[in-house]
Amino acid sequence: MVNPVSTEGRAHGVGRHRDRLKPTQLSPATILIVGFAGMILIGTLLLALPWAAVNRHSIGPVDALFTSTSAVCVTGLIVKDTPVDFSLFGQLVILMLIQLGGFGYAGAAMMLGVALGRRIGLRERLMFQQAMNLLTLGGIVKFLRWLVICTVLIEGGAALLLMLRWMGDLPLWQAVYTALFHAVSAFNNAGFSLFSDNLEAYRFDWTVNLIMATTIVLGGIGHIVLYELHRFAKREVFRISSHTKLVMVVTLTLILIGGLGMWMLEATNPATLEGLSWTQQATVAFFHSVSARTGGFNTIDLSHLRGASLYLLILLMVIGGSPASTAGGIKTTTAGIIFATLWDTAKGRQEVTIFHRRLPLETVANAFLLAFLAFALVTGATLLLLAVEQLSFEHFLPVLFEVSSAFGTVGLSTGDGGVLSYAATFSDLGKSIIILVMFIGRLGPITMGMLMLARAEVRVRYPEEKVLIG
Repeated sequence: MVNPVSTEGRAHGVGRHRDRLKPTQLSPATILIVGFAGMILIGTLLLALPWAAVNRHSIGPVDALFTSTSAVCVTGLIVKDTPVDFSLFGQLVILMLIQLGGFGYAGAAMMLGVALGRRIGLRERLMFQQAMNLLTLGGIVKFLRWLVICTVLIEGGAALLLMLRWMGDLPLWQAVYTALFHAVSAFNNAGFSLFSDNLEAYRFDWTVNLIMATTIVLGGIGHIVLYELHRFAKREVFRISSHTKLVMVVTLTLILIGGLGMWMLEATNPATLEGLSWTQQATVAFFHSVSARTGGFNTIDLSHLRGASLYLLILLMVIGGSPASTAGGIKTTTAGIIFATLWDTAKGRQEVTIFHRRLPLETVANAFLLAFLAFALVTGATLLLLAVEQLSFEHFLPVLFEVSSAFGTVGLSTGDGGVLSYAATFSDLGKSIIILVMFIGRLGPITMGMLMLARAEVRVRYPEEKVLIG
């Protein structure tokens, strides 16, 4: 893959002896985890304040922790109604946590350092490299500046367009605030909304659907892809990397498969799409195909979906968005590599290729490892929740849907019968399990990447022997 950054890092003395990490120091991955946990803790304390609630009574430590984790991990699952239960102060705290969670601890720390004129050292560069899945340390400051500018432009543009749409429905100040909140939430793939029914009132509104879906996709394909396309447009690079091609192909494929699948499965469902015009059906189906992988917004009550449709959305949520984005899941590139491997294996090929490029064996192995770990986490958390909450089989699919949404940091839910997520019906222990899954879903791939990138010294090479399979 063509790396999106240059060799700027050497000019800043990245390789100097004084910048080398000491063995006793915490690893960058550990600092990232601690940093995210710190942001969640601060958010919890702020949301637990009486001023954060409409009635001036604290929402309680568990619900505050759940909301803070959901915002920092840009998930969108809610146990309190954002526009009803939280004051303006509380909503602004949530908005701040979403934006910081989107940038990540490493990005926020580096931005603060650059703003203060501090020299960015090796440790900060390593944290940012791992958080964004960059290949090298070079050009990180330049990439960070572009990231900030890109974020401001996309969120600002989406907010402006939404404001113009909502000026006819809301007072001017409220239209501005609502548009900004939803633009930030959409680009960071958070799924939080200032409407109690999310976007159900705009299910047939092409303007709102198109703006939100486009913003979600831009946030979900990853900053590396956006940066490379930006540089390609400026002719700074003359070839699109296999990474960017794979992200774009898999993203488009999943949107089409998800949209068409939802349309066919729900077209005869009287509680969702039956009775609507074909354009209205297409609008609803394709919006949820986009939103299910990463966005977390909904325009229909998902509790009315058929079981097959819910399972389709679960598959999309587990895949998630792309590397270097705010999305969770196993990522589009992982899914693409797995399917390419299966295809080449079925063809009897010993090497995996995409776009006439051969993939390293470790990349293929890491993709399957990540998929297996995701499967183990989702199924394990589902089993644990069913046991803790003592739920019967009829609750299996809603619980699996909730866990998948938490792992993929999506935020879609079958609901509690009202406007809250299904997790609102759980005990404090059950909510804690979802909190942990959201945290792992946001940071797990980073930790897994550190584990997979560790190089073990090979002292012995054993003889080869075949094992029967199938």
